[in-house]
Amino acid sequence: MGFFGGLLFGVAFGIGFMVSIARYQIIRSAQRVDLAATIGAFARMTVADSRKLLPGEYYPPWLNWLNHIMNKIWPYVDEAASDLIRSSVEPILEQYKPIVLSSMKFSKLTLGTVAPQFTGVSVNEGDPGEIAMELEMQWDGNPNVVLDIVTKVGVALPIQVKNIAFTGLFRLIFKPLVDEFPCFGAVLFSLREKKQLDFTLKVIGGDLSALPGVSEAIEETIKDAIEDSVTWPVRIIIPILAGDYSDLELKPAGILEVKLIEAKELTNKDIIGKSDPYATLFVRPLRDRMKNSKTINNQLNPIWNEHFEFTVEDPNTQYFTIRVFDDEGVQASELIGCGHFPIKDLEPGKVKDTWIKLVKDLEIQRDNKNRGQVHVELLYCPFGTDTGLQNPINPDFRLTDLEKALKSGISETDVDPATLAAQKKKEVIRRGVLSVTVMSAHDLPAVDLLGKSDPYVVLLMKKTEQKLKTRVINNTLNPVWNQTFDFVVEDGLRDLLTCEVWDHDTFGKDKMGKCIMTLTRVILEGEFTETFDLDGCKVGKLTLHLKWTPQTIVRDP
Repeated sequence: MGFFGGLLFGVAFGIGFMVSIARYQIIRSAQRVDLAATIGAFARMTVADSRKLLPGEYYPPWLNWLNHIMNKIWPYVDEAASDLIRSSVEPILEQYKPIVLSSMKFSKLTLGTVAPQFTGVSVNEGDPGEIAMELEMQWDGNPNVVLDIVTKVGVALPIQVKNIAFTGLFRLIFKPLVDEFPCFGAVLFSLREKKQLDFTLKVIGGDLSALPGVSEAIEETIKDAIEDSVTWPVRIIIPILAGDYSDLELKPAGILEVKLIEAKELTNKDIIGKSDPYATLFVRPLRDRMKNSKTINNQLNPIWNEHFEFTVEDPNTQYFTIRVFDDEGVQASELIGCGHFPIKDLEPGKVKDTWIKLVKDLEIQRDNKNRGQVHVELLYCPFGTDTGLQNPINPDFRLTDLEKALKSGISETDVDPATLAAQKKKEVIRRGVLSVTVMSAHDLPAVDLLGKSDPYVVLLMKKTEQKLKTRVINNTLNPVWNQTFDFVVEDGLRDLLTCEVWDHDTFGKDKMGKCIMTLTRVILEGEFTETFDLDGCKVGKLTLHLKWTPQTIVRDP
């Protein structure tokens, strides 16, 4: 083959070898990326995901081992947990006890001989300084729980809690991580989600049905006590190593401002007339933290215009929830529908104007029946945000300026931040001039016989009943007005602006649609332009420019 032939063969072989190595490295790199994505997906897998993939008979051996260990140590867990439940739940039972009772205390409390079973485990991605686990647990126990209940008239009732069936998702957080065995300082324990809680009540030596309404009241009290004592974001802190863990305790993270504006197309629950709707609003479903709106009689499209404030402890997991009821007077109210909105989807310091669709049940959403929608405005204000949250129109105006106005005159070290904001917010009045430029509308419905309309807009301030209207634009479904109107507003935080689009006619007027808004956003941002959907027509929209010129803040003496 000769020298040159051998050299040529060697060069070709070397190039081919290098190409093969390079191709192998590319394939190997792609496999590593795929493997990393797969591992990441498994790391994010929840307990519910694992149960879908692995039926009970295919649970991994280590999960069966965990249940075996639980069966072995259950007598010791029973003794420790019984003391913990007694000390933490008994004060809450007293707090939530029905008005017909004078006291509720445990006379006996053991968890029985049947240990709970773990049906799923997942490790969540948390903060770098913690390890978070979620364990799904099922318990059909045989506890011995006796409540000594004394009524207002002095009648003592020893009531036994029997046939407990419970399924829930518990969260364990190990933090802070340290370099000392067992490598974490404390364990935070909480009920992440309560999926099922059923039990029966029995009077020892008697029949509870002889006291109408008492059984239902006691059941609600027990469930409220569980909700308030161990349900996330409430957590029980168990120190493992000596130290101060007060920073792990539940603390307010911010205030959720809620404007309940209106509802539309509510389901009619009355046979004669229309429903009398009112709303119940909450972040945590505790009786002392739930707020009720006023009742609007005989109305399926009520306008409330009410303001509420709620304390938020964990914006990443908590929801704003609303339930709309039909007021039945002396009878129990009937649920029209419910809905919720995740607080994590709110941008701090930015007003969120949204319609919440009502459903029958937030846990099981199987029906597609239209139960109506609720129009709310949400504003999440976190505590301790002295930097950032700048207004995009006026960089010198920060959300904390509003907070400082609310907090002035009270020492922050003496009052809880949530209480502080709630107290001072009631004393703040925002006075100013609201300038509304009615710019244009498009896709308005055709009202006239010739397929056109003669639209104009009526502007109405609710509190002062100031009413102004634009000129009429003839024969169009896409009118342009570009007219500006000024309103002197005495209490901007509590007023409403209603914009109604009408069709002008010689022999009458037809309403084409409307939109309602609060003034919170324009007060915070200074001015903005927005296109609003018109209620009452399918596709019609109205474009407005709003500007706020503030006056001084006046506080009640």
